[in-house]
Amino acid sequence: MSSGHEHNGHHDSHHGPKTLPASLAAPEIVSAWRTKALIVAVVAALLSLAFAFTSQGRHHMLRAYLLGYMIAFGFAAGGLGLLMLQHVSGGKWGLLLRRPLEAMSRTLWLVAAMFLPIAFFMKKLYLWAAFTTPEETAKGLASGAISAAQAHALDFKRPMLNPASVLLLTAFVYLVLGTFAYFVNKWSLERDADPAAGTQASFDRWRVKLENISGPGVLIYVIMLTIGCISWIMSLDVTWYSSVWGLKFLVGQGYGVLALGVLTVILLSRYEPIKTIMRTTEQHDLGKFMLAFVMLNIYLTFAEFLIIWSANSPEEIPWYLNRIRGGWWIICSLNFICHWLIPFCLLLSRDLKRNKKKMIWLTCFMIFARCVDMFWLIEPGFPDAHWNFRIIGNLSILAYITVPIAVLGVWTAYYLTQLKARPLVNVNDPHLEEILEPEHAH
Repeated sequence: MSSGHEHNGHHDSHHGPKTLPASLAAPEIVSAWRTKALIVAVVAALLSLAFAFTSQGRHHMLRAYLLGYMIAFGFAAGGLGLLMLQHVSGGKWGLLLRRPLEAMSRTLWLVAAMFLPIAFFMKKLYLWAAFTTPEETAKGLASGAISAAQAHALDFKRPMLNPASVLLLTAFVYLVLGTFAYFVNKWSLERDADPAAGTQASFDRWRVKLENISGPGVLIYVIMLTIGCISWIMSLDVTWYSSVWGLKFLVGQGYGVLALGVLTVILLSRYEPIKTIMRTTEQHDLGKFMLAFVMLNIYLTFAEFLIIWSANSPEEIPWYLNRIRGGWWIICSLNFICHWLIPFCLLLSRDLKRNKKKMIWLTCFMIFARCVDMFWLIEPGFPDAHWNFRIIGNLSILAYITVPIAVLGVWTAYYLTQLKARPLVNVNDPHLEEILEPEHAH
């Protein structure tokens, strides 16, 4: 290795372009990270078992599992979506994030397997799974188990919201997304192995090929995401309607995926080969990209609230009332502060976006904030949610901490396994030469 790899900043400018190290494999530290993730998952799972011995604890465990599943799905499917977006749009940022995004997309089959407990216990989560026929709905209404509005919504939405349809749609979503993930990942390896690698003809051939699948792939991904988030989350409240729901989850996935992707490359930039190609310029650009998603997330969420507030429709406002009444106002405020206000204010700083240590803390905080937002979306929709703030005698609410940590610990370990499976740098990329140039930003 040339000595340029051991020095950064101004010194590199005296030696011309940097040279990639001989090995582009992930550093051994990734294996240590994977081991730690598995240990955390096991400890969190063992702690979660304590909640299985009470009825409230079992309910909270299932809802908390849904939270962990949705965050894992956001990383896997969102990683695929952002990967295809990068192939369509181009840019140097994609060279840094490509391998992490590919690794996220290859975890889709694991996330699909994670849906099995939800499928098995769906009657505990969804009214449409508990009342599957008009007769059952009528009995539930007569007994007071459901309201008239819920009974009407159940009958009206039954063609889509019934166990068979949801299971088929879920399988279809993973089949479609898995197909795109397979080809995008397969062609990425073939691109590097191209005998004509490094030539303009090779660049153009693979750019066009990946654009042709990623262009329609982005649109299809949005449709699949909308189907999934309506079936798994919106339908928790069978009376709830929102035309922006899919778009909200789309932007939220970009928010979380960018946080995890940037965290990954910054941690890896302490070691080769990312150390050679990770310049302050590109880190700053990724920070600006994160800020854009934070702003879009704020805009969509506030726009949805403003439209529903101004309409003041009895069919729509109960969803928000359940999430701001009583103790839930604390979570609502915490969600606003953590999910939007703090990341927005911090990412305005140019210096922070160029500081590796501060960006590590911020990206971790953003992933935590994404979990808080998902908690706010899921739990208040259940009739017993008002008990959550009576901590004495209701410690089972802590399952919302331990269960998602266990789920995400398992997912993270597999993500790191996939990250180790390939070289961390795509060498047959026209932006590689540019990103190896000395740092010019000060």
